[in-house]
Amino acid sequence: MNSEHRTPRRVVITGLGVVTSIGTGAAEFLSGLRTGRSGVKPITSFDTAGYAHANGCEIDDFDPAEWIENIDPDELGRASQFSVAAARMAVTDAGMEHEELRRRRVLVSVGTTDGESHDLDTLMGRQLEAGPESLDPGVARRSAAGLLSSSVVRELELTDVEAVTIPTACAAGNYAIGSGYDAIRAGEVEAALSGGADAVCRKTFTGFYRLGTIAPEVSQPFDTDRKGILTGEGAGILFMESLDSALARGARIYAEVLGYGLNCDAHHAVAPDRDSLAACIEVAHRNAGVKPGDIDFISAHGTGTKANDVTEAGAIRQVFPDPPPTVSVKSMLGHTMGAASALASAACALSITEGFIPPTINHRQTDPECGLDPVPNEARTADVRIVQNNALAFAGNNAVLILGRYEGPEPVGSAGRPAAGQGAA
Repeated sequence: MNSEHRTPRRVVITGLGVVTSIGTGAAEFLSGLRTGRSGVKPITSFDTAGYAHANGCEIDDFDPAEWIENIDPDELGRASQFSVAAARMAVTDAGMEHEELRRRRVLVSVGTTDGESHDLDTLMGRQLEAGPESLDPGVARRSAAGLLSSSVVRELELTDVEAVTIPTACAAGNYAIGSGYDAIRAGEVEAALSGGADAVCRKTFTGFYRLGTIAPEVSQPFDTDRKGILTGEGAGILFMESLDSALARGARIYAEVLGYGLNCDAHHAVAPDRDSLAACIEVAHRNAGVKPGDIDFISAHGTGTKANDVTEAGAIRQVFPDPPPTVSVKSMLGHTMGAASALASAACALSITEGFIPPTINHRQTDPECGLDPVPNEARTADVRIVQNNALAFAGNNAVLILGRYEGPEPVGSAGRPAAGQGAA
């Protein structure tokens, strides 16, 4: 490996692809975040008879044919449709010509919790009710979790590429972004499409319901009266490249990836561990070269369960003598599982570019055990330079990402570039 590859490269985010219950595309997503839009509605993707309550954050206005050009959408499961659409949006939003991207070495890394469980749960369940002879073998063909990343390769017709699907549950989006950051920083690839995708499914909803952690109406992170999560769905894919590449081609830069931290404590199957999360935050700060006082706000994992919010708040207070505003976009999006931290990363990038802190909606009274400022109900104008994005997952998988505002020379030929989120596919 030559000396150029041995010199760590700075990594920036130049494209955002988002499919969510509050808006598809960077511009709509930005609008939803700023206005505190709620994606909550009754679940319709599976039969909810027998459940005392069944609200969720499904996407009901997504037409895969609008976003997917080179694959028949019927060949893909719902989560893969989300990831492919978000990847195409991210490339377009980055102003990257597809022919140019095909000449580059690319990493596609997509995190997930459920893979294509939506299709297995709903389609095969309905077919089994009609008898085994009615089973469609196509369901099995499109149910492999690896399709969440490999289908992006196929859609974008990439040739010099590595595709990985990362299954670290609800922290998987940040894990995938970290893998893209590492690969670009080390000079192993020239660009990365990294994030997460998941679709609402009966399996996960029922699992959380049996644990007693599904909220009856809305998600209320850090609120005294919080009652649990709402399951959601969608995808967030970031287009990342080296700073040199972005400057050379005049790309708009949403944010710079400063670093991240990972750990896995395996303390408990489902309960988070305060000390472990605090240690992960400290690792992220060291890796990014920042101090607690540098963080302008924290995008919390913020599920809205009793255990998560108190534990996460305790870990934050353990690291931060004076915690910054700490918000949860899950109050708007629900818990989108493997997509959650990727969508939160996209929200952080937009917050840096647009100068605001998104709100935690459905908030009435902050739990004194949490003791944080959740930016209740209305977005807050702020000079946002550095943001911390927390992600926690079952079995103690923690991932903390640090993003910062790029402050340097303007990109060559940047005059006339659209504002953040404008003109996004």
